[in-house]
Amino acid sequence: MKRKERKFGSEYFGPIAHRGLHNASLTENGLKAFENAIKNDLPFELDIHVTKDNQLIVCHDDDLKRTTGKEGIIEELTLAEIKEGYRLLDGEEVPTFQEVLDLNKEQKLIVVELKVHQNNYKPLAKAAKKALKQIKDRNKIVVISFDPRALFMMKSSGFPTGLLICKEYYWVWKWKWLFDSVDIEECLLTKPEVRKYHKKHILNTWTVEDPEHMKENKALADAQTFQLIEPELVKEIMSK
Repeated sequence: MKRKERKFGSEYFGPIAHRGLHNASLTENGLKAFENAIKNDLPFELDIHVTKDNQLIVCHDDDLKRTTGKEGIIEELTLAEIKEGYRLLDGEEVPTFQEVLDLNKEQKLIVVELKVHQNNYKPLAKAAKKALKQIKDRNKIVVISFDPRALFMMKSSGFPTGLLICKEYYWVWKWKWLFDSVDIEECLLTKPEVRKYHKKHILNTWTVEDPEHMKENKALADAQTFQLIEPELVKEIMSK
C-alpha cells in the first residue's frame, strides 16, 4: 500500500466529476450538476471562493461573468449581493459551499479546491476549516489548491491534502512533499520525476476529456478528474 493511501479512503481512487457532472444544460459548479454526480454515484470536485463578508461561494473563476453572464468579482461582493444579483446560465442560484454540503449529506466524496484571490489565502483557509468541522467522515473530503500556503493551513483539519500542479506553474512541484498527494495536469503525467513520485505516492490527474486518454491514464495515476464524458462510459473504463 502506498504511503497515506488509507487516509483518502477507497472512493477517491477512480473517476471524479470535474465541477460536478455538468453538461450543455447543467452549468458547472451548480447544485444541479452536483446532484447529477450524486445520482450517478460519482465523487465530484468543486471550487470555493470567500466573499467580501467571509462566506464561501462555489465557483471556478473569481469573476462570475463566464457562468452567469454578468461581471462581478466574488471577493468584492457580499453573499447577499451574489444571491440577489446573479444566476447561473441554467437559471440556478450560485451555490454556497454549505448548500452543496447540505445537498450531498456526506453521500459522495467531494474534492474541494481553494481558489486564492490576491493573496487572500488566510481568510479563505480559515473559512474552509470552519465549514468542514461539520464533516464526520474524514474520507468524504479531499482539499486541494494551487497555493501551497492555503493548503498548508488546511493540514491541521485532518482531511487529506493535494497540491495542484500545472504546466504554467510547474515550479510549485518542489513543495509536493508537504502534502498527502499531487493533483497534476494531464500533460505532465509522463515526466520522469512524476513517474518516480507515483511509485510511492498518490497521484490524481486533471482534466481528462478523452475516453482513450482515460484508458491510458489508468496506469499513470490513482484517480482521474474528468469532464464531458458520459458517466456510463467513465465507469466502464475505470472498472476494467
